[in-house]
Parts: sequence; structure tokens; C-alpha cells
Amino acid sequence: MNAGMVRRWLNDGTLELPLPGSGSTAHRWSRLAELAEIDLVAARLAEAHVDAVAILTELGGSPTQPDQLWGVWAAESPDGVLRARGSGDVMTLEGTKAWCSGAGLCSHALVTARLSDGERGLFAVELNQPAIEALPSTWRNSGMQASDTRSVQFSNAQAIPVGRPGSYLKRPGFWHGAAGVAACWLGGARAVAAPLYRCGATTSANDHRLAHLGAVDAAIAAAEAMLVFTARRVDADPADRTGTAERTARRMRAVTETAVDEVIARTGRALGAAPLALDGPHARRVADLTMYVRQSHAEADLAALGRLAAEGQR
Repeated sequence: MNAGMVRRWLNDGTLELPLPGSGSTAHRWSRLAELAEIDLVAARLAEAHVDAVAILTELGGSPTQPDQLWGVWAAESPDGVLRARGSGDVMTLEGTKAWCSGAGLCSHALVTARLSDGERGLFAVELNQPAIEALPSTWRNSGMQASDTRSVQFSNAQAIPVGRPGSYLKRPGFWHGAAGVAACWLGGARAVAAPLYRCGATTSANDHRLAHLGAVDAAIAAAEAMLVFTARRVDADPADRTGTAERTARRMRAVTETAVDEVIARTGRALGAAPLALDGPHARRVADLTMYVRQSHAEADLAALGRLAAEGQR
């Protein structure tokens, strides 16, 4: 169902969103949040596709075509290293890439791989090559299971370099994309909180439940306000001449992660076990959001934000 929904969004123009920094970043992220409120797994795949479009535009890659669904496979694992060999307009990839969402669903992907000098390069890859194989799934959690996140084996697969070595991480748009992920977390949080809002509107809502709803409403409002604030900062400085893109994006992610934690914990405490046990769609939304928000690195990310905040005081 999730893959079919992404394909429908792709075909009907839903994923034709403004680029980050184009003056309409708030619309881009608000739309991602709306899609995540509909279906978090489908939105996770959609976010990767629109991020790939933005990356290719920023780094001068060939534009995507209407019938293509792109992934962005940039995670690195000590258990599997992907290496790039050769030079020129076409290179080859050899090794295993972990954490590839949409492994059996995407037609193309932007993939990071290590060059001979250890630098990280970015490559555009057609996934229908015989030299590319999505390995059997080892996913054991029900959360985000439908995202088809697997390791992918590359055996001398052809790949087209995108941008200069190292440019994927150094470009301003890296942090714009990181904030786009938080927009999806926000939409997922709103969907998880929906039963609590409905309960609050009934006569069965006691002060205990209303207190939890009040805290949830405030947390969601804070994340929504941070989305708009961050989008304005991006549009005012798309090239990050002020050097504040990372701090601003990390703030948005931290505020949104806090909202997610509040929503999951307080909705469960207010409504008890029944929705999680008996309401299949709600249980799935909670499981998906719990897994997806772990794309944050928790205290490691907060420490990075703290260092940036401290530097801003010097």
C-alpha cells in the first residue's frame, strides 16, 4: 500500500515541491508534514525522492524523469563498506550498502561510497542493473517495516559521479534535507496524537486526559512554529553565507523530536492500552514513528547542537 501511494503521489504531481531556499521552503516542509500525517512510511520514501531532486539540482546532476522514484542511500555501517573505483563520467561501485530504504521499490538512488583516498563521493545509480542486488531483509521491528529498508550488494555496478568528492556533506542543502526529515516527524506526531484530540472533544475527557492533550498541543505547536522559523531562515540565506544552517536545522530536529516524544508518551498515558492493542492503524503509526525518529542520534545530536550554541556565544 505504501509503495503504491508514493507512486500515486509521483504520478499526480504531489511530489513536485519547491526546492529548499527557493522562497517557498515552508510550503515544501508543510506539504511533507501533511503527507506524513496521511502515511508515514510513504512520506519517508517521498521525502527521500524530493531530497534527491534537490541534491541533483544543487550539485549539477542530471534531472530526474517523471517515472523515476529515487532513494538517497548515505548511511554508512562498519559492517559494510561501499567503494568507488575508476575515474571519469562513469565509475563502478563494489561492496555492501546498509540501511537502503526502498531497496526493492526505488528505480534509482543517490549513493555515497568511499573513494581511493578515503573521501566520500556521491553517485547516481540505476538500480535495475544485474550487478545490484537487494539482500534478504533482516528487519525485525514492525515499525517502518514497509519502507523495505535492506542492505544492497553492488558488484562492479555502474554509477555516475554527482558533484565533487565530499560535496554531499559540505553543501548547504545537506542541512535543508535534514530539516525536511523533521517535517515528516511532525506529520507523524500529528497522526499519532489524533485519537487524543478526538477524545478531548468528547464528554469522556477528564482533567487527566485534557492535561496530556494540552501538553501535546503545545509541543506540536512549538514544532510547527520551528518549521516556519527555520524555513524563513533558509529562504533568507539559501547558500548559508552566515554559517548558521547546521545550528538552525539541528534546533528544528531537536524541537520536533521532543514533540514526538511528548506525543507518543502522553497519548499512551492518556488513552491507555486499548488503542495500541485494538486500533491497528494507530498501533502502526506509533510503531512507525517510534522507529523513524531514531534517525535522530539523540544525545549525540544534542551535544553537537550544544557545541554550536556555545560557539555562538564566543
